Amino acid sequence: MGSAVIKRSVVINARKTSVSLEDEFWNALKDIARMRRATLSQTVSAINADRHQRNLSSAIRLHVLGYYSARAQ
Repeated sequence: MGSAVIKRSVVINARKTSVSLEDEFWNALKDIARMRRATLSQTVSAINADRHQRNLSSAIRLHVLGYYSARAQ
């Protein structure tokens, strides 16, 4: 059985919004922010500014996947 999708609040450009993510993606996103020495809000804001998908949660998942795929090469 997979991880449950949980709705979480984040701040993007001083505005609160919510994203629905599994624990694994949320924890990976926090790790990416920490490795970049950025806040979670800064990281999500950058993903939001660069996203091509309509859905922020999907954009975050794809960003996490891309980040770890690039590191594996």
